[in-house]
Amino acid sequence: MAAKKKKGGAKKAAKRGGAKKSTRKKAAKRGGAKRKPNAAFMKPMQPDAALSAVVGSTAIPRTEVTKKLWQYIKRNGLQDAKERRMINADDKLRPVFGGKGKVSMFEMTKLVSKHMK
Repeated sequence: MAAKKKKGGAKKAAKRGGAKKSTRKKAAKRGGAKRKPNAAFMKPMQPDAALSAVVGSTAIPRTEVTKKLWQYIKRNGLQDAKERRMINADDKLRPVFGGKGKVSMFEMTKLVSKHMK
């Protein structure tokens, strides 16, 4: 009887695709090759007056703008407590967010790109 139980368990695992998952994970991992950053993200861009009130007035890459924005958001506690994806705008961020009081973190990058030259 014990052999039948083991056999039945193996059949169920095979139906679920248990053996296939482990091979997929191994195939998905790539060893050694690192991604090269896109040059467009590293190009220094000049923030306009509204954005420079938050991140500074010097020309910096878009990646650094995003980092500085998140530093400002964390420092001032602007991330919504219940919905962590949402950012509550204060007086400095409201003009950057197009007058909106609450913006999702994904929408934030789209709105911020309008303030870069």
